[in-house]
Amino acid sequence: ICRGFKSKTYDIKSKKFNSRILFVCLGNICRSPIAEGALKKYLPQKKYFIDSAGTASYHIGSSPDPRSIKIAKKNNIDISSLKARQFIENDFEKFDHIYAMDRNNLKDILLMDKEKNYSSKVKLFIPNNDVPDPYYGGEEGFNNCFKLINKQCKKISHKLLNNA
Repeated sequence: ICRGFKSKTYDIKSKKFNSRILFVCLGNICRSPIAEGALKKYLPQKKYFIDSAGTASYHIGSSPDPRSIKIAKKNNIDISSLKARQFIENDFEKFDHIYAMDRNNLKDILLMDKEKNYSSKVKLFIPNNDVPDPYYGGEEGFNNCFKLINKQCKKISHKLLNNA
């Protein structure tokens, strides 16, 4: 069982999913919840388990940043009920695909894989490119962030659906 915040306890290994996907950013309140919401829009949730987490513990239990909620809602995606959780070592076993939103988080995730057993599961969300953290910026940063994430989620969903 994977445990995040109190309300986020689930047993994803006992259910039959085509794939389990995890998005990871720093605090799990900006980029990764947008990615979680966007991919849920494109994939059937009965067949795909999609979640998000942060490498840092700053915001555990918090809702996504209001600006993330706003840009997602503007694009018909509701992420308002999501709660931030921290990436844990157990996530390596629970997920088939772990996408880091930038190189710093990729490095932090890979450092947790002490035995180097799971590195093939961990990838940069956009190959050779970081999704800029919009947290300290304005609305335009969140708009740009959403566009990058949504475009890549379409590509990931297309690939998963065609390989299913």
